[in-house]
Amino acid sequence: MKHLFSGARLVHEGRTETADLLVVDSNIAAVGPDLRKSENPAIAAQAQQATLHDCRGLDLLPGLIDDQVHFREPGLTHKAEIATESRAAVAGGVTSFMEMPNTVPQSLTQELLQDKYDRAAQVSPANYSFFMGASNGNLEQVLKTDPRTVCGVKVFMGSSTGDMLVDDATVLEGIFRECPMLIATHCEDEATIRANAAEARARFGDDVPIAQHPIIRSAEACYRSSSRAVELAERTGARLHVLHISTARELGLFDGKKSLSEKRITAEACTHHLWFTDADYAERGTRIKWNPAVKTTEDRAAIRAALKPGGAIDVLATDHAPHTAAEKANNYWSAPSGGPLVQHALVALYEGVEQGWLDLTDIPRLTAHRVAELFDIEGRGFLRPGYFADFVLVDPASPWTVTEQGLLSKCGWSPFTGDRFSARVVGTWVNGTQVWDGERVLEPESGQEHAGRRLTFDR
Repeated sequence: MKHLFSGARLVHEGRTETADLLVVDSNIAAVGPDLRKSENPAIAAQAQQATLHDCRGLDLLPGLIDDQVHFREPGLTHKAEIATESRAAVAGGVTSFMEMPNTVPQSLTQELLQDKYDRAAQVSPANYSFFMGASNGNLEQVLKTDPRTVCGVKVFMGSSTGDMLVDDATVLEGIFRECPMLIATHCEDEATIRANAAEARARFGDDVPIAQHPIIRSAEACYRSSSRAVELAERTGARLHVLHISTARELGLFDGKKSLSEKRITAEACTHHLWFTDADYAERGTRIKWNPAVKTTEDRAAIRAALKPGGAIDVLATDHAPHTAAEKANNYWSAPSGGPLVQHALVALYEGVEQGWLDLTDIPRLTAHRVAELFDIEGRGFLRPGYFADFVLVDPASPWTVTEQGLLSKCGWSPFTGDRFSARVVGTWVNGTQVWDGERVLEPESGQEHAGRRLTFDR
């Protein structure tokens, strides 16, 4: 199949340009102005034969590669499933995802990890990879992980949903020293959190206000753990990626001046830490309870500033982590941390452009180009000939308000409900196949496979 996307504003590799994009089968064949009149006869012929898509007035960007999601399958499918959440992802312009191991059972063996890949192959319209999980007792299994076909190893250096905390110093040292592939860490210091929680319980009993969350899971807890991870990586030479930075102080741990290819230690920021602050707890309550916690206006401002070229933040992700509305409505101690974000991350970044804290070209740099480079993903993350045709079409001037009727995550709620966005995702293509048309997910015809494929890595 051949498709010609004509007249869009292409947003990629630090620039915007009005150009055509030609797709042949699963791949991008050419990018340039008026490809039907290309000086290359073969390109001109293919462009003339292709199905024409008039994209005037639309932005065309590489599809987002989300390096941190929790799709809850297996074992927690009352909250979410790979099928439902990957559909929400493509509706939001996310064409590839990397999913975390804290499911039931946890992905702590190669067999359990493979089960996730097998399931995604059956149901996912988006490309996929799954992190191998680390625990205090599975180093042998971790070291069997194939770096060519698995995105990385996840280490919880702070407890979150599930019980995968790795707190044995000897085990941590072994993972960092022996693991040949990228190690992604959740960093919060457990001793600090426990002490803060005990103080809050002594003061408030069972009725701890949600506003105490960033005090219990404090900036100090984050910094102690992140700095420990960085020190350990520097000492062992590990390839470390610190997830969901939430504080201004942590930013000083990362060198924004080095090129990505020079770095052994990198940092990620997430949608909620760019959007919300502790002032929002009063209105949104436990719906914005995440680990690490949403913190101060000053922390948010520092993270936003660190998104600029040369800043400490290397990539953006969502940390999409659904729970049911009933679970989130519990009191502070019982309400789980996390929320659904993949469907609205891209339009929230467009709002950042409107508000002036982000440039339009920062979006593909942080959500596609650098993610592909950081993880060494083969053939994705760029609008280049020969690359897989993973891209998203955005109408930058189509205001709308988030309502629960339009949500695709299985949990059926969003922290953005009631918020108004100026941009709208009107089309998503994965491996040359349209999977979202602006109103609905397009299912494969009978007998055809889903568009999503397993990510591979040049390592």
